[in-house]
Amino acid sequence: MKTTIVKFGGSSFRDPCHYARVARHLAELRTAGGNKIIAVVSAMSGMTDKLKETMLGVNREASSSNLDAALATGEMLSACLLDAAVSSLGIPVTSLNGYALGIRTNSDFGRASVESVDPQPIRAALQKHDIVIAAGGQAIDHSGKLTFLGRNSSDLTAVVIAAMLGEQACEIYSDVKGVYTADPHLVPGARLIPKIGYWTIAQMSRQGAKVLHHRAVDYARKHAVTIVCKALTSDGAATGTIVTGHGYSGSVTVARDTAVLAVASVAERDTLLGLLDQHDISSICFEEDGRPCLCIITDIDFAMRLVATAGTRAVAIGSKVVVTELNGAMSRVHLHVDYESAMVHAQDIHEHMYPAAVGDLVIEND
Repeated sequence: MKTTIVKFGGSSFRDPCHYARVARHLAELRTAGGNKIIAVVSAMSGMTDKLKETMLGVNREASSSNLDAALATGEMLSACLLDAAVSSLGIPVTSLNGYALGIRTNSDFGRASVESVDPQPIRAALQKHDIVIAAGGQAIDHSGKLTFLGRNSSDLTAVVIAAMLGEQACEIYSDVKGVYTADPHLVPGARLIPKIGYWTIAQMSRQGAKVLHHRAVDYARKHAVTIVCKALTSDGAATGTIVTGHGYSGSVTVARDTAVLAVASVAERDTLLGLLDQHDISSICFEEDGRPCLCIITDIDFAMRLVATAGTRAVAIGSKVVVTELNGAMSRVHLHVDYESAMVHAQDIHEHMYPAAVGDLVIEND
């Protein structure tokens, strides 16, 4: 059966009433296209941070598997709420969480990796229902324990489901239409990129861009799934960016919530850098006050767990704001102590990259 896969991020659920809005959109999609629908959902905006804070308030040393199970309840609740909203419209609907999605991972709690998939549970649900709601960012390992795919990883769930069902595309909804040359909330004049290649957007994501998760993009490239970035507007759904095999444009990214580690020696830093690279975690080497340091940009919670078990003498010493200029294969990274100076620099880089007098954005081929 032909199936449409859509994903709604936490920005779509800033308030409980927003579930009704998304439900109405799903009903319109079902009526207009005739396809069955799988809707992958993230936790309500801010929920994951609240759950983490609550867990660590009970036990600062809570096990990683226990923490995964707790964090996943945010997406489970979101799935239940959207299930209820769709059901109120009289549409046959059901919701599935990580135990029933047919996705198996390794046991790297905190940011597990997909190892195998079984489409039968979802196909069985689609046989009985017009719409299936899937809790994003979660699966189970081979012992049956719930695993968390990482922060902002519902994108990955949507792409995995599309690939396992043999669908060629999935739609990702957020609070912006698509991928921009910079965060449009932060940089005036940021331009929408209508088409972009997998490699380019994955690099942007690894440096702090938040529209798409880099592991979702990598999985989409590997399985030839086109990602269509959209936003719900007062006039309906608006398509902004299509992520496919080719296309790039220059961009500026800003990563604010990084973690800086001071290490005892360059050799020790190189050891940690290799460990982080092995797990596809973005980090930058630099020196401060004569000390070798690492600035970790992505998957910080998981990265800090790896560092804690590495047996090094790394010490967390705060944070930096990372501004990255990307233009084709070229990248320049700038570290800032404060957010204000970083934003001034990012805006200046973007203005030089895209002068106001220049016309429409030109997309180059990879």
